[in-house]
Amino acid sequence: MDTTSPHYPQTDDSHLHALNTVPTPRSNRVLSSPPHDVVRLIQCFHCSQPLRAPLRLPCGNAVCRACLPPIHRRTGITYPANEDRKQGFTCLWEGIDENCAGEHCVADCGGDILLARLVDVFEEVLGASSTTVQGGFRVIWHSIERDTGKWIEKSSTCQGRGLLEGIYDLAKRGLFDYDASEVKYELDGHVKQDDGVLSKLMDAMQSELDCHVCYSPIVDPLTTSCGHTFCRGCVIMIMNHSDLCPVCRRKLNVDSTVHVEPSNQRIAGLLETLFPEQTASRREAVAQEGADTDNDETKLPLFVSSLSLPTVPTFLHIFEPRYRLMMRRVMRSRNHQFGMIIPNRGGRSQGVLGRSRFMQYGTVVVVERYEPLPDGRSLVIVTGQSRFKVLGSEFVDGYHIGRIQRVNDMSITEEERQESMETSALSGFNETNSSDKEKALDAMSTQELFDVGQNFVRQQHSQGAAWLQPRVLLAYGGIPDDAARFPWWFASVLPIWEEEKYELLPTTSQRMRGHEPKTYISQSVVVGAFLAILMVQVATNAGQVLRTRWRERQSQQRVEREQESPQPTSESPDEAGLNEEPARDAG
Repeated sequence: MDTTSPHYPQTDDSHLHALNTVPTPRSNRVLSSPPHDVVRLIQCFHCSQPLRAPLRLPCGNAVCRACLPPIHRRTGITYPANEDRKQGFTCLWEGIDENCAGEHCVADCGGDILLARLVDVFEEVLGASSTTVQGGFRVIWHSIERDTGKWIEKSSTCQGRGLLEGIYDLAKRGLFDYDASEVKYELDGHVKQDDGVLSKLMDAMQSELDCHVCYSPIVDPLTTSCGHTFCRGCVIMIMNHSDLCPVCRRKLNVDSTVHVEPSNQRIAGLLETLFPEQTASRREAVAQEGADTDNDETKLPLFVSSLSLPTVPTFLHIFEPRYRLMMRRVMRSRNHQFGMIIPNRGGRSQGVLGRSRFMQYGTVVVVERYEPLPDGRSLVIVTGQSRFKVLGSEFVDGYHIGRIQRVNDMSITEEERQESMETSALSGFNETNSSDKEKALDAMSTQELFDVGQNFVRQQHSQGAAWLQPRVLLAYGGIPDDAARFPWWFASVLPIWEEEKYELLPTTSQRMRGHEPKTYISQSVVVGAFLAILMVQVATNAGQVLRTRWRERQSQQRVEREQESPQPTSESPDEAGLNEEPARDAG
């Protein structure tokens, strides 16, 4: 917009104050943006009227609930396998906003409580204002005609109101387009913005834009699934202690996506437009606080030993003096957490760590059970919570303390988009053809990958596989029905090398982890065949040993019986009377 245009209000006593100045005193507040830019923040993109029952979208935008685009059945989506995720729509911001994926799931949309309240504030202050001025103004703008896609010039006239109130009134009547550009004002009489109305609006808005966690102006606003809006940093802090909303106590499902979830663009825009200086100051303070606290929060003692995976238990016997000390310190800490990481046995380069003693990725574990023994050793049961990447480390009292960065999964929306793209692009490959096997694997849906792994485990369990004995299932739990937990459980119980299981830790999607069981299955078949051959050999050797020992024992018993029985005396046949002839009769 050309603010030097003769159609734009000038800075004399009979016109609106310059809109590019931001006086700090409350008594002399003026807008740093044109009135139409302020009103646009609460306008609907589709109907151009103030938002009615605003619906938040996964891309961070908002639309009237009644203006939601037509809903269609989504295809190529199998994970998560919820019925409410099978309905979607094409977003109005497709191709306009780079944060918009184009298609959204209806289940990912929801009410925006704060935005609805702010729209009400606009109505209370601007819509119900009784302020009247002499004359009026005419606003001219260019807009795209939706039927033809051509730019056309439009105009509207407002009488008896200031600029901000007038633009709001035009928007309320559907006479000012959301996408208006090259906006010009033609003033009629002494039209200016009433600073009292502006101050009243800003005062009412400021009281609503405080975070309910830190009680300060919201920074980087994030709207949760329940519809409440907080600072992103406050949501992260909440999720470290609880998964419930601090306002309504509903369960929050943003743990793995809280760092990548788009900000609420309407709330952020209102803060930047109405309170630019306060917002900048608050953002700077939060950044400094984050720099100070992140160093403590991202430092974690590292136990270089065995592999631990998220959601599954690991059983530890702590006997080394250095790790005894570490465990005592962990148990004195508030969260009872430390990092599990495996040694770098192959001496491979680990990114910025170089050829470190341990691998670059690990798992944050929390102590579930701690049993100290009289001699200083301890038995510990831990459960994996999240994954991390080691950025650096220091050696303290014999063990490593790592500077870590959390590894998060991509959002469910991105997960679904990836599945849809792969299955649609790679469908039709012949899995029997060796050259197409890898592509056929990519063409399988996420649910099919999960079913392959789960069916294999059930088959092995029915055949009495040694790695699925009752004691194993008692320790790690039964076969999970949750596709998100299954890869971690499967890798934990499968008897393969830790280095093979380690490849799961850097993955950022359920679909990527779903590919691993196919590899594990082929490996486990080889392992199973090897174990079967080994058992046959052991059984054969044992049988031979038993038969040899049995024969030796039988021979020894026969000798002993012969030694105990008396030997018979030797006689001639005549003496024994065996050859006597019968006596003949005398004649």
